[in-house]
Amino acid sequence: MPLPAQEAFMPSPREFIHGPWRAVPVLGVTQIIAWGSIFYTPVLIVPLIAAERSWSLALSMAGFSVALLTAGLIAPFVGRSIDRFGGHVVMTAGSLTGALGLILIGYAEHPAAYFAVWIVLGAALSASLYDAAFGTLGRIFGAAARRPITALTLAGGFASTAGWPATHFLIEAVGWRGTYLVYAALLALVCAPLHAFVLPRSRAEIAVPKTGDVGAAPARLLPSKGLPFILVASAFAAYAFVPSGLSAHLLAIFSRSGIDAGTVVWIGALFGPAQVGARLIEFSFGKDLHPLWVVRFALGTLLCAFVMLAVLGVSVPVAAAFALMFGGANGLVTITRGAVPLALFGAQGYGRLMGRLAAPFLLMQAAAPLIMAFVIDQASDFAALALAGSFAAVGLICFIVIRRP
Repeated sequence: MPLPAQEAFMPSPREFIHGPWRAVPVLGVTQIIAWGSIFYTPVLIVPLIAAERSWSLALSMAGFSVALLTAGLIAPFVGRSIDRFGGHVVMTAGSLTGALGLILIGYAEHPAAYFAVWIVLGAALSASLYDAAFGTLGRIFGAAARRPITALTLAGGFASTAGWPATHFLIEAVGWRGTYLVYAALLALVCAPLHAFVLPRSRAEIAVPKTGDVGAAPARLLPSKGLPFILVASAFAAYAFVPSGLSAHLLAIFSRSGIDAGTVVWIGALFGPAQVGARLIEFSFGKDLHPLWVVRFALGTLLCAFVMLAVLGVSVPVAAAFALMFGGANGLVTITRGAVPLALFGAQGYGRLMGRLAAPFLLMQAAAPLIMAFVIDQASDFAALALAGSFAAVGLICFIVIRRP
């Protein structure tokens, strides 16, 4: 049965237990575990791997870049598979693949084996994180998926908040291998069963106009190809450079600007609450606002943050304000990664569409830290920040050029 639009805004408690809205808490739990176990662990664990195996840090971190490249390359296949088989199949496979990769990485003593394991983990990333979850929600809710997507990102926003402290505690308690084994168990024994047996298998009915029925043509949708698709894909890919590059280098840039290490950590901690706060505001008050306006506002805010840094320089208040503005903007852009394609192109083939959009996003995400490091080495911290701001400007321009159907 098609889902009434109001169900997406006012779900009853029963919907969270027996109805399609059950997907939101299920995916909320599995997203926190998947992000925390695969995506957020390298920054803490990879330096330990490098030290133990006498590898360079660059070589060790390159494994994570290989995982992101792999995730980008197979993202279209993952999206098509979600459309065809459902998230309960694809995301279950992603969880089990992630568990396998986390077990194997402890035994990958040779660099070739190490990179092979990261390829496995890249496949798990593609089938486990937001793009797969958004595609799953699109299949379940159809055109009414925007509110569930926003609600899911509220839960996902706590992944780093929970993941980094948990990883730090586990490393101290059982070492990095033991940490990955604990996370492998969570993926295999918690995430995989939730995806396989609890995630709803329903599929929203999507009205498709009959051949020759001119009156039923979807006049309010854009074609998911040609210039509209290129603009959306380019905008999100350009934006991907910003959080990926800044997450690797921003705190170090603040430290080199004279802010002490403890204060830098405190400033970095502002990012998560700002991200969740912005999503909560959007969930509460943004349901009638077109997602194009949401993403334009987010990127406009981010550009103002870069201008503020350039004009005022780096100081504790300015850095804190930048972290808050950056976190809020990223929180909103994450929502619009699922909501903008749904609003512009519709729910038909949404999983495949999300896979096509995820490919350039993930490829840019993989390249950004390396490019930022090169610019810092060859030019300056300011040049690297200017480059990141330029990518944000490109994304904003693309979204301004797009016109609502």
